Amino acid sequence: MIKTIIRSMVLIIGAVFLVWFCIPLLAAGLFNIGNATGIVISVILCIYGIMFKRINAFVRNSLKYTLGKIIFSAAGVVAVVILGFAVAITICMVKASNNRPQGNATVVVLGCRVYGENASLMLSERLDAAYEYLDKHPEVKCIVSGGKGNGEDISEALCMYRYLVEKGIEADRIYMEDRSISTRENIAFSYEIIKENALCESIAIVTNEFHQYRASSVAKTLLKDVYAVNGRTAWWLFPTYYVRELWGTMYEWFL
Repeated sequence: MIKTIIRSMVLIIGAVFLVWFCIPLLAAGLFNIGNATGIVISVILCIYGIMFKRINAFVRNSLKYTLGKIIFSAAGVVAVVILGFAVAITICMVKASNNRPQGNATVVVLGCRVYGENASLMLSERLDAAYEYLDKHPEVKCIVSGGKGNGEDISEALCMYRYLVEKGIEADRIYMEDRSISTRENIAFSYEIIKENALCESIAIVTNEFHQYRASSVAKTLLKDVYAVNGRTAWWLFPTYYVRELWGTMYEWFL
């Protein structure tokens, strides 16, 4: 009975996450290391659920031999280490995303994909969060940061500037940084603008929840007080970008 319940749970979890990680690919043609990882793990869970008895019997028989013990022990250690890093990074992400702004921190909106001259869904999420914060804090200045990438007709900074102005934010509150092509450059070039214009050196980074930890870690190499204003990621995109961010953070940790 217990084995049947476990098998069913594994199969259901695998199927649910397989669909969840496939939605961005099917709906928007989005494929990256995030949903690739999720799809592979989900397929493995589904196969394990379907072939539950056979796989368990194979593992039991393999563990009777030295080579089998070595292979499965090594696989177990690798899985535990990766899971441990994932948990640690997740805790850091949650902590960073809950670090609310104090005082009149300068808002720095990190760029994201622009389609032609229009903001992508994820960039719109960031801009809506920035608008809400700026609207509630009329004394705060804002830097929109992002250069012009492939397939973009205008810089991400200009797209963000137009978006916020059209929603009612005064143009003289917004500074454009339109050279950057990475998070590190977003922060570094925005810091130059802060220094040049004598803006408040406490900053509130506007990006998606999962990205706050890595962005804040970069910012803290230049600035002491770094806070978070979160764009709310669409439910169907969150797992894909969350897993991609796990890999990105692990890469940063060991770079």
